[in-house]
Amino acid sequence: METEPKKYGTDTMLTGVEIHLIELVGDNENSSVTDVAKLFGVTKGAISQRFKKLEHKELIKKDADPANSSRTVVTLTSKGKVAYFAHKHWHETMDGGHKEYWKTLGPEKVAVIEEFLTKTEDFFQRMLAKK
Repeated sequence: METEPKKYGTDTMLTGVEIHLIELVGDNENSSVTDVAKLFGVTKGAISQRFKKLEHKELIKKDADPANSSRTVVTLTSKGKVAYFAHKHWHETMDGGHKEYWKTLGPEKVAVIEEFLTKTEDFFQRMLAKK
């Protein structure tokens, strides 16, 4: 549903990956680049590349941590906060609580659902291949 870039209340088009990275930063203000990379499940280098694009779009800023000069913290700019809250609003109003529902599921239930969806996808792929 979020494959097409959208503006999320700003003048800048944002991809699904970008808005979810903004969401992650907004949910974890003042996290380091390394922290965000771990949370997003990618390398520090990959996050740094994404952050350069988001900085260029004036959605995030990186600053030295005043308490630890070797650490860089990431925060949302005013424009980034607009996108963050617009995306949050979408989840609250448009997805019918779907995201929140997923947060309530334990790992066992998620595994069952993932297995079901994988098998269903495989079934449909086989059916389409027969056409």
